[in-house]
Amino acid sequence: MPLIPQLFRTDRPARHWRSENHYRRLLEAAPDALIVVNEGGLIVLVNVQAEKQFGYLRDELLGQPLTNIIPEGFAGQLVIDGARSGGEMLANQQAAAVDLKGQRKDRSWFPIELTLSAVRSAQGLLTIFAIRDITSRKRAEANVLQKMDELNRAQVTLNCIGDAVVCTDLTTNITFLNLAAETMTGWPMKEAWGRPLADILNTGASAGNGSSANTAELAILEKCAELVPTRCVLVRRDGTKLQIENSVAPLHDQYGNASGAVVVFRDTTAAQEMAQQIIHAADHDWLTDLPNARLLSRRITTAIENAQRYGLRVAVLFLDLDGFKHINDSLGHSIGDQLLQSVAKRLVGCVRPGDTVSRQGGDEFVVLLTAVQRKEDPANLARRLLRTVAEVHSADQHDLHVTTSIGMSMFPDDGHDAETLIKNADTAMYQAKENGRQGFQFFKPVMNARAVERQSIEEAMRIALERREFSLHYQPKIDLRTGLITGAEALLRWNHPDRGLLFPSTFIPVAEETGLIVAIGKWVIQDACAQAKGWSDAGFPDISVAVNVSALEFRSERFACDVLATLDDTGLLPGNLELELTESVFMKHLDSAAAILQSLRSAGVQIAVDDFGTGYSSLSYLRKLPVDTLKIDRSFVAQVELGADEAAILTAVISMARSLRLHVIAEGVETSEELAFLHEQDCGQAQGFYFSRPVPVSSFVRLLLQQADGQKLEGAQCKQTLSMGPPPMRAL
Repeated sequence: MPLIPQLFRTDRPARHWRSENHYRRLLEAAPDALIVVNEGGLIVLVNVQAEKQFGYLRDELLGQPLTNIIPEGFAGQLVIDGARSGGEMLANQQAAAVDLKGQRKDRSWFPIELTLSAVRSAQGLLTIFAIRDITSRKRAEANVLQKMDELNRAQVTLNCIGDAVVCTDLTTNITFLNLAAETMTGWPMKEAWGRPLADILNTGASAGNGSSANTAELAILEKCAELVPTRCVLVRRDGTKLQIENSVAPLHDQYGNASGAVVVFRDTTAAQEMAQQIIHAADHDWLTDLPNARLLSRRITTAIENAQRYGLRVAVLFLDLDGFKHINDSLGHSIGDQLLQSVAKRLVGCVRPGDTVSRQGGDEFVVLLTAVQRKEDPANLARRLLRTVAEVHSADQHDLHVTTSIGMSMFPDDGHDAETLIKNADTAMYQAKENGRQGFQFFKPVMNARAVERQSIEEAMRIALERREFSLHYQPKIDLRTGLITGAEALLRWNHPDRGLLFPSTFIPVAEETGLIVAIGKWVIQDACAQAKGWSDAGFPDISVAVNVSALEFRSERFACDVLATLDDTGLLPGNLELELTESVFMKHLDSAAAILQSLRSAGVQIAVDDFGTGYSSLSYLRKLPVDTLKIDRSFVAQVELGADEAAILTAVISMARSLRLHVIAEGVETSEELAFLHEQDCGQAQGFYFSRPVPVSSFVRLLLQQADGQKLEGAQCKQTLSMGPPPMRAL
C-alpha cells in the first residue's frame, strides 16, 4: 500500500474532480491545522496551517509519525486503541477537545487544542486531527489568573493593614471596605456595598470640616488627593465616636480615567491621648503630678501680666522640708516619695483653685498666689502651710514628722519676672532655716548679700583644690588606759586667700549641695594617708588616721576602689586608715553599703560609726555591718556632769559596745569630770579639747615628740605644748 492513500483519485469523472478540488480548497482554507493519520499513526495529509504551526514543509511531515509533532502519548495511543476497537473508541471521541502541547521543528513547545474524528476509507481507518494554536488563549487565561491573583493579594493585603480603606464608584457609593474599615465604622462589607459613602463614613461637618463624601467628590472632580483635617470625628454605626485622620484620593482605571475614590483613615484617639499625656508630663512633676518649674514660670508670668492690668500683687512662697533628708536616707526612697506625695496633697488643699502648687525637685515646693489684695494674705497662708505640713504623715506603716521653712517674695516689690521672684523667695527660705526652721520669712534686699556670699564660696571652692588652699588639721585620739596617742582624726580647713582660715561649717554644706565634696573628700583621704605614712617612716609608733566620709562620697561607684588605690599609692598599711561614717550614710541602702564596707574591711581598713546615737533609731544594722568602732557623740558625753540619770545613755552605749566587741571612742571630752567618768566606765578611747584641739601637722608632730619623751597628753600641759612654735628637727 502506498504511503499516501489516494483520497483524491485522478481517474474519476469531472464532477468528482470538481468536488475533490472543492474539499481540497476547504481543507486549505480551514483556520486550524488539519492532520490526517492512518492506522499506523503516520501522517498522510496536512494542510497549510499545519505547516505554519509546526514549522515544517508539507513533504517533511507526510509519512512521519504523529508523535514527532505531538510527543505526548495521548494522541498516538488513541489512534492505536481506536483501530483495535474498530473505530468505536474514536467515534466516541469525536466531540472531545483536549489541551496538549505541540512541538515545532525547532524543538520549541506551544499549547494546542486537539479535536479528532475518524473516517473509514478504502485504505482503512483514518483519524483526522484538528489542531488549534491556543497560545494567545493561554496567555489571556494567565493574565486573567494573574490579575485575579493580584486582586486577591491586594484584598488580603488591605485586610491585613491597620489603616481603614474604603473605595467608592464615581457616584461615591461604596464598592469596598477592608476589615479595619468594617471594625471602625461598624458596617460589614456586605451591608455597606452600594450605600452612599456619607452613610458609612459619617464624619459630618463639625468644627468647620467638610464631610468625607464631599471630599471624595472633590477628589474625583479635581483628580488629586484631598487631605481631611486631622481632628475629624467619625460617628460609628452604633453612635459612638472616634477621632480619626484621613485622606481621600481618586481611583483610575487602566486608561487613566477616574473610576471612583479611595478613603484611607486611622483611629487617632490613642495617639491624641498619648500626645496629651506627653504634653502633661512635660509640664508636671512625675512623682506628685504637680506643675513643674517650667509650667510654674509661665503661670507666674501670666499672673504678673494680670496683676499689672488690675493693680494687684503676686506672691511666691518657696518651701523646703526640714528633716526630709534624714527620713529619706534612713528609711529609703520609697518612704521618702510617699512623704513627698502626702505633703503635695496637703499643700494643694491649702490654696485657692486659681493658685498653683509646684514641685521644683527634691523636697522643694513653690506656691504661687495670684491676685493678692492684702500683703498679710501670704503670711496667713504661710502659717496655714506650716501647721498642715507639721501634722503627722503616714507612709507604709510609718508615722513621719516633718516641718518646712518658707521664704516669700512679692510682685512688684521683690521682682518683676518669674526668675527673680523665685530666686528671692529661695533666698528668704534659707534665712528662715537659719532663724531656726519651721518658720517663714519675707525677702529683704540684705539677704541677697548672703546669697552672693554663698555663690562666691561655691565659685572659690571650685579652684581651691587646684591652688592647694585646703589643709588638714589633726585631733589626737587618746587611749584612756595608757594615756598615749593611738590615732588622729583628720579635719578639713580652707586657707582662703582673702578670708583666711575657714572652718568646715562655712563651706562643707555648699560642697555637699554642689557635689564638690566628692573631689574634696578624695583629696582628704589621699593627703591623710600620705601624712600617716610619713609619720610611720619618721619612726613614730603606728598612728592610725581617721577620715570623715560624706554620703555623696560613699555612694560614688568607685569609692572603695579609690580608697584601696590610695593605700597602694601612699604605701600606708590598711589597718592604719579608719573611715568614719554617720549612720545616715549607709542606712539608705543597707545591703549594698554592707558589701562596700566588707570589701574595705577585708582589705584591713577600719570602719567607725561617727556621732553614734544621734541618727538611725534601730541598732539592728550593727549586726549587719562590718563595724570596728563606735564614736559616742559629744551631746551624750556632756550629760555626765548633770548626774547619773543623764549619763545613763552613755553608760548603756559603752556597755553595749563592749558586749558587741566593738571599740568605743568618746568625742568632745572637755573636762576632768568627763574624763573621770569615762575611766570609771572603762571606755577605751577619747578625744576632745581636754587633750587637744585640732592642730596643724607641725603641732601634731610636737605632741608626738612630747609623747616620745614620756609625757602624757592632757589638760594645761597640752595647751602649753601647743603654744610653742614648730618642733625642732629630730630623728626618731
